Amino acid sequence: MSDQPEREGDSLPEDLDVTAYVGPYVFPNITRRRIAGALYAVVAAACFVGYVATSNGGVLVATIVLGAIALYHFLAGWNLNVDQTEALVVATRTVGFPVGHASAQLAWRGLRSRPAWRILLYSADEPPSMRGLVELDAVDGHVMGEYTELNPEDWSQYGNGASTAHP
Repeated sequence: MSDQPEREGDSLPEDLDVTAYVGPYVFPNITRRRIAGALYAVVAAACFVGYVATSNGGVLVATIVLGAIALYHFLAGWNLNVDQTEALVVATRTVGFPVGHASAQLAWRGLRSRPAWRILLYSADEPPSMRGLVELDAVDGHVMGEYTELNPEDWSQYGNGASTAHP
C-alpha cells in the first residue's frame, strides 16, 4: 500500500454538473443589457457633474463616450419574445418533415444586435435522412430563412449498417 493520500479526480463545479439538472433551461432575456446601460448612464451623469464643477475637457469626453455606450445598451436591449421552445416549434413546422434531433443557437444581427434563433433539425428516422436549418427573428417570430436537404452525412461507421450519404 502507498503512504500517499489518494487524489481526487477532476470534477465539474456544481453549476455545471448535468446530473443535478432540474427542469428546463431558460435562456436569459437580453433586456438585461439595459441594466448595464443604466450603470453607464449614472457614471456619465457623474462625469458631467464633474465637468460642470471643473471645466475639464477630458471629463467631458468621458461623459460623451459613456453616454453613447449607455444609449447603445438601451437600444440593443431587445426583449426576447420568442424563447427557445417556441423557436423549435416554429422551425419544426417550417421544415415540413418529422423532426428527431434539433439544436437551437441564439445569434445577433445588425448594428443594434437584434436576436435571431438558428435552429438545426434532423429528421426523425434512424439514421436521419433529412436535415434543415431555420433562422427566425427572436423578437417577432417571423421566419427569416430556411434550408432543407437530404442528409449527406455517412453514419455507417457507427455500426447501424445504414448510410444516408447521397451522391
